[in-house]
Order: sequence, then structure tokens, then C-alpha cells
Amino acid sequence: MTNNDIFKKLRVAHKLRDTDIIEILKLVDFRITKSELSAFFRREDHPNYVECGDQILRNFLNGLVIHLRGPMPKKGERPSGKFSATAKPKKIDTTKTYKPKKKSND
Repeated sequence: MTNNDIFKKLRVAHKLRDTDIIEILKLVDFRITKSELSAFFRREDHPNYVECGDQILRNFLNGLVIHLRGPMPKKGERPSGKFSATAKPKKIDTTKTYKPKKKSND
């Protein structure tokens, strides 16, 4: 499977348009034009087909992580969301005990 195939599958799976992909790449300071991008999604036998390099796919994946998760919190900031290092664990009810089922003799 080529980088172009992976890029195409991610594009379809996340329902991304060209403008979305360009914005995602901007999140990691990678600039690309719409025509350069469309060359990756053409058939291999098309005269304007271009192979997607590792650098482009890597930057897209890094940008996609930021797009989906949000930017990393800066040092000293608390992460937002329901999962954090300072969250208190739920209390467990220790009054219930485990009772094994009795085997029936048939």
C-alpha cells in the first residue's frame, strides 16, 4: 500500500475535503496548494499523478492528531477534559462480596 493509498483512505474515512486537508497541514506549518494536493489523489496512470512522500504524509498525520484532539497544552497549563492527572478516582463499594455459584449435581 502506497502513501497515496493511505492518504486517500484517511481522506474518505474522515470525510475531508481539499480545503480541510490544507487547513490540517497548516496546523503543522506545512503549506500546500490545492492543485499540488489533487495530484496525490489522481490515478497512477494519470499524467498529473504525483507520489505522496513520507514528509507530506507524516505532516498530515501530525496535523490530523492536532485537528482531532486539539493542541497540546502549554507547560504549566492544566489539560482540559474529563481525564487529567489531578482527577480524583471514583470510590469503590467494598460492602459487596463475591459469592461463587453453587454447582448443581445433575
